[in-house]
Formats: sequence, structure tokens, C-alpha cells
Amino acid sequence: MASGAADPCEDAVISQLLELRRQSENYRFARGIANEDEQFYAEQNAQLVHDAEQYYRLMYRANVSSWNLRDSHMANTLDHLIEYLGHRSATTKVVVWAHNSHVGDARATSMGVRGELNIGQLARERYGDQALLVGFSTHTGYVTAASDWGGPTERKRVRSARPDSHEAMLHAAGIPQFWVSTHDFAVDEELLGTRLERAIGVIYRPETELQSHYFDADLAQQFDIVIHLDHTRALEPLELTPLWDAGEPSETYPTGL
Repeated sequence: MASGAADPCEDAVISQLLELRRQSENYRFARGIANEDEQFYAEQNAQLVHDAEQYYRLMYRANVSSWNLRDSHMANTLDHLIEYLGHRSATTKVVVWAHNSHVGDARATSMGVRGELNIGQLARERYGDQALLVGFSTHTGYVTAASDWGGPTERKRVRSARPDSHEAMLHAAGIPQFWVSTHDFAVDEELLGTRLERAIGVIYRPETELQSHYFDADLAQQFDIVIHLDHTRALEPLELTPLWDAGEPSETYPTGL
């Protein structure tokens, strides 16, 4: 598709989306207000197909552009949802559950240096103080992740946070689990500034953790609130596999047996 070998479906999708919106009022009038949800879902699905067609083309050209298109699509979907719910309620509140790399303000991280944006940044730009960005961190424990995209699910041991990281700073508080407003960081200059931050998602490769999972971030600018769980447990799959159930060998393997 990126080379133009396949005909784009963009024109057809846009035509369908415009037709859906044109027929919107007629559909609601004919079938009643209760069917507004069906119309909204149909419009969002058409928009998704349109953006996905662009996304897969950009994947073969520029990683930054494809990332920005994906997060812009998610932020626009959030806007449409808030607008839609606003017709029914004077006060609309929406919770977006996503990875730290999506909900933390990209401008406060090395992502922003690379020209990447995300939902957190766009939410702050569009909604100001009405947007509350919440991040999670951990020092050590276990996580359910794969070693490669499309790989099998494994229960992996999370290495202790590096001493020069935000996670280690939060671990030093000596509290098993707590939350903190990053606006309070201003009272202690040692808490301010850029440090390493760890991102663990679908993929976790502890053997290359520094290169593949740590990045520079200013925590006080990235989030409004941080929830720290010093020791985490792995999310248990609905269908346990022998690989997940076995877990990783001890760090002292084989002498730890």
C-alpha cells in the first residue's frame, strides 16, 4: 500500500462517513432518540477505517508520523465522545485508561524531543486544567508481557529500578503503595528535573532494559498525579499457559535452585 501498489480506500471511506452524517438526523427521527448510540458508533467506526488506512501507509514511511496519527485519532475520538455525551448531561467526565507513554504529557519526555505527541499532551492543550493526567510506577515485582510482538504471554520478573530513575526515588519513600501530586514536588528541589523513567507495556525485555525501556522524563511536568506500587503482581491471564505458569527462572539460576 505504501508504494501505491494497492488502490487507497480513503475516498470510499470518506464518502461513507459523509453519508452517515448526512443521514444522521433522518435516522434519529425515523427510529427514535434511543438509536443515537448506534449512529454514533457507526460514525466512529467509519472514522476509524479512514484513519487506519492512513496509519498503515505511514507505518512504512515514518515512525513518528504513524505514532502521531494514532494518538491524534485517539484524542479526536475522545473529543467526539465528550461532545456526544455533552448533549445528554451538563457535566461530562471521561476516564481514559492507557499506557503511561500515551497519557503522560509527551512534551515532558524524550518523546517530545523526537517530535512525538500523545493523548496526554493533546488533552492538556485542548482542555487545560480540566485534564488530569495520572501515571503509574513500580520498583519491582512481576509483570505479564511478551518478549516480542505477537509472542507468547510470559510472567516476567521486573528488575529493581535503576538508582538514577524516578521509580527509585519513589521507592526511597519506603511506603508500599501511595499516590502523590506532582505539583507538590515544587517544595523539594531534589524531586524536580529530568530522570530516567521506565516504560513496561506489551513487551518487556529485562535483558536490555536500559536501552529498550528507559527514557528521559520530567515527572512533575509529565503527570499531575503518580500512583506508586512498590511491588507489583503480574496480571493473570484468563487462560494460563505452561510458559506463564512456570515464570522466569531465578536471577541466581542455577545456583538458586
